[in-house]
Amino acid sequence: MQPHDFWQEIHPPASFDPKGGHSNFYPATLADGRQIRLPIRPLSDGRHALASLIVNQASFAVLDALAEDLAGQLSLLRPDVVVGLPTLGLTLASVVAQKLGHRRYVPLGTSRKFWYSDELSVPLSSITTPEQQKRLYVDPRMLPLLKDCRVALIDDVISSGTSIRAGLSLLQSSGVEPVVVGAAMLQSDRWRKAMAEEGAHWPERVRGTFATPMLVKGEDDLWHAPQDA
Repeated sequence: MQPHDFWQEIHPPASFDPKGGHSNFYPATLADGRQIRLPIRPLSDGRHALASLIVNQASFAVLDALAEDLAGQLSLLRPDVVVGLPTLGLTLASVVAQKLGHRRYVPLGTSRKFWYSDELSVPLSSITTPEQQKRLYVDPRMLPLLKDCRVALIDDVISSGTSIRAGLSLLQSSGVEPVVVGAAMLQSDRWRKAMAEEGAHWPERVRGTFATPMLVKGEDDLWHAPQDA
């Protein structure tokens, strides 16, 4: 596959076998059995790798399918408003909010406008850009949209849990505790420990369209899920 071919198609159930060895892509499986091919990104140790998703490069059909699935899960929690985490979480959150029948959503941001307050911000970093130290802001004008509401906090991918914890911290400092956290991909299970440190109840409040494992390089020089390594 060419790099630009990823994230462009949702495949029928059982199109690919997620077990066994993988060379350049991992087939993630949605709840209804359909699959999406994700590029494999080796980590710096050369022995482990993760499947990757860049949702704003996905075709509209794929984005629609991921948002439809996530909105269906979130609807059970009856959120009044969707809050999106920058940067890529904004793409998903906007479509999910529409799928839920909402008129708008609330985007968090990393660009400080002159009317923003430093008290309504927290430090932010992510697994893909660990060297970039930013701050996460909520627009003060958006706070009335969150007051006394059932909030769903959405990111594109939850991996280490760092970004989603920043979002939770920012909302909680504003007196808002989300009823659910959603993402298109739950990448490995490292986020569970981080979320549990935020509060024992948080891992159970997380919803994802699909999950992908930490991959390990086998003796055959292919990437395997841990149980197959």
